[in-house]
Amino acid sequence: MNKEEKQNQADALRQELERAKGVLLSGFEGLTVAQDTQLRDRIAKAGGKYRVVKNSLIERAAQGTPVAPVAQKLRGTTSLAYTETDPVAMAKIITAYAKEHPALVFKTGVVEGRVVALADLALITSLPSREALFSKVLFLINAPAQRLASTVAGLARNLAYVIQQGVQEKKFKQGSE
Repeated sequence: MNKEEKQNQADALRQELERAKGVLLSGFEGLTVAQDTQLRDRIAKAGGKYRVVKNSLIERAAQGTPVAPVAQKLRGTTSLAYTETDPVAMAKIITAYAKEHPALVFKTGVVEGRVVALADLALITSLPSREALFSKVLFLINAPAQRLASTVAGLARNLAYVIQQGVQEKKFKQGSE
């Protein structure tokens, strides 16, 4: 591969890394091709991408992106998992897969512009999914309106009940008597 092709690959990867909300770097030495393919499929189902990339290409492509601090001085075989949508879902997939296959070793990563270590990854995986967070926020936004509506409905119901009681007990005068 000539220098121009390498630069084109680095530029294409840089564009993907700039758009990524979550990037996780891991070592995969010891995984079989079938296991690697299985991991690739799981990440793809969650809307992410998984690539095995040379360390020098990662370092070159990461320049000027939020991934730059973690792309320096990588050693050994490195795989790159990244997503433009939900970094929590991808982190959960990587963590679960690493438990099933200890050959997959988390190196480092960047989530929403912040460098994450192994301890941070555990915290990230304990978060609910993006959809669950959105539903909780919408519930909290909607709750005061629901309480107000039920209070207003309760007042109207109570007023109607009082009027009904008054009519039954003939407490209201009719017409001009």
